[in-house]
Amino acid sequence: MRISILVPSYNEEESLPHLMAWIERVMKEYNESDFEVIVIDDGSSDGSWKVLQSLKEKYPFLKAIRFRKNYGKSSALNTGFRHASGEVVITMDADLQDSPDEIPELVRMIEEEEYDIVSGWKKVRHDPLSKTIPTKIYNAATRFLSGISLHDMNCGLKAYNKDVVKNINVYGEMHRYIPVIAKAAGFSKIGEKVVRHQARKYGTTKFGLERFVYGLLDLLSITFVSKFGKRPMHLFGSLGLLSFFLGFVILVYLSVSKIWWNETGIATRPLFFFGIITVLLGAQLFLTGFLGELMISQSAGQHTYQVRDTIDLDLD
Repeated sequence: MRISILVPSYNEEESLPHLMAWIERVMKEYNESDFEVIVIDDGSSDGSWKVLQSLKEKYPFLKAIRFRKNYGKSSALNTGFRHASGEVVITMDADLQDSPDEIPELVRMIEEEEYDIVSGWKKVRHDPLSKTIPTKIYNAATRFLSGISLHDMNCGLKAYNKDVVKNINVYGEMHRYIPVIAKAAGFSKIGEKVVRHQARKYGTTKFGLERFVYGLLDLLSITFVSKFGKRPMHLFGSLGLLSFFLGFVILVYLSVSKIWWNETGIATRPLFFFGIITVLLGAQLFLTGFLGELMISQSAGQHTYQVRDTIDLDLD
């Protein structure tokens, strides 16, 4: 299979028929028949699954996975990544705000320019200020902390080399930071392409202010994980050493003062309590590092999701 198109979807029953028709038209113009479209229905509460079942009769390239409940976009993408068979994997949202017309050029950049990831950049957006302003702040913070120069990290329209999606694990709300996760896994050739942004025609946006807050928290998490996820002792051990050494020096100083200069009231001095606290904190940080190393060595890091139904996909 040359191309896999992954479409995470939640309550987009009105958009799905238009999206499938749009993808079919683009692929015919592109003279491409070796492709699949995998829709991951993230526990929709509307009639999305019935729509997908009816669309399968018209579009043989369509495949679908249905979750038992709403797990979130990261879970949908992670599941889609596992079942994609294309050499180039395209992700796009189901709400018609991502244009399938961008697919041929994204595929070309992966195949001919050998990018690991090409991220869409919605340079001109048709979103309210309540969404665009937080997005700009989020992107600036992500560029600063990750060192990846992408203008639109959270754009749903992206293209991947197959090796990328088969070697990363996306969970929680980390779909926003897939380029960061990929870079940490060794896929460093990351580019971007200006893409057209469509105004939403159907349904309602899933974006809320809480996502902005969660996004910043996730950014801190992924920054930590990408740097120390495989070696937590490097962080906690270093902090533990520093804290323990500081406390040890303080207590030695106080002990010498007591023995050699016969100072009194040492046990009531704030410095004495500070020394004890830093020694204990150092020991705790060491223990945290050891526990982190133990968890990494024992955990396979796999996340599973309950699938309710599939269309033309074998999950075994």
